[in-house]
Amino acid sequence: MTLFWRFRSTAGLLLPAMLALALASCRKQEEAGSLVVGFSQMEHNNPWRLAQTASMKDEAAKRKYELVVTDAQGQTSKQVSDVEDLVARGVDLIVLAPREYEGLEPALQAAKEAKIPVILVDRETAGKAGEDYVTFLGSNFVEQGERAGEWLAKETGGKAGIVELTGTPGSSVAMDRAKGFRQAIAKHPGMQIVASQTGDFSRANGQSVMQNIIQSKGKEITAIYAHNDEMALGAIEALKAAGMKPGTDVKVVSIDGERAALEAIQRGELGASIESNPRFGPLAFETIEKVRRGEKVPPKILIEDRFFDRSNAAQFVAEAY
Repeated sequence: MTLFWRFRSTAGLLLPAMLALALASCRKQEEAGSLVVGFSQMEHNNPWRLAQTASMKDEAAKRKYELVVTDAQGQTSKQVSDVEDLVARGVDLIVLAPREYEGLEPALQAAKEAKIPVILVDRETAGKAGEDYVTFLGSNFVEQGERAGEWLAKETGGKAGIVELTGTPGSSVAMDRAKGFRQAIAKHPGMQIVASQTGDFSRANGQSVMQNIIQSKGKEITAIYAHNDEMALGAIEALKAAGMKPGTDVKVVSIDGERAALEAIQRGELGASIESNPRFGPLAFETIEKVRRGEKVPPKILIEDRFFDRSNAAQFVAEAY
């Protein structure tokens, strides 16, 4: 990384010691090969996002990179501005966790014009790998939905009235998890989605939405598929408040594999959770270094996700986020 130092004299004087210190710091940073990486995070309002950002910070510190983190606070328009700010700052590379699939084209264009590589993590956005961004790092979200649907079909004998709690409207993850789940249950005519509504990946929203659905659908509900653990945990509270037994009266399956979810599995309230690991730091910086060396990077780098149920939840709960 080329560093530009501006020195302004005060009353025409510049202290030699300060100049020497600055130049020494510059040389040390260049020798370490340090880069400035921008990380555009979509929000910090749930355990998954907090764990992801912590992983990025930990890995940056470990490898002696400077990491500049922005928080779009759940707004695509702000995320566009955040990326444009990172471009204006002159970062060397941007890691982008897109809030929505559409709407981030101006951000990608700004980075492209500035010749700043962009790596997508955990969600995809409109554009083409190799042209608008370098690569996408993340899970196979369609497969996650399929695994949830297959588990639920087995647990219910292929007959269920399902409530689906979906993620962020317009996000690639919500669309793909819905698609995969529907593909799996399509093989079982007795499995019907009686209600599908967004909880925006929030525990509080998941609980509130589920309370309303219980009032309208009542005993039609025999299963819940939540696009993430936080919404599932909120839905479980709504079931209990309504006098329904999660895990017995209503089978619940979700995605992420957070610690609170594994604990709920141990209690018998949550049936299963498909992992979607937030700890992207090591893979992200490994990919950054490949890009820096000029190595060819595939358009997608997919993560293998584990499956948690009562057979193994106790084994992995301590290491969960």
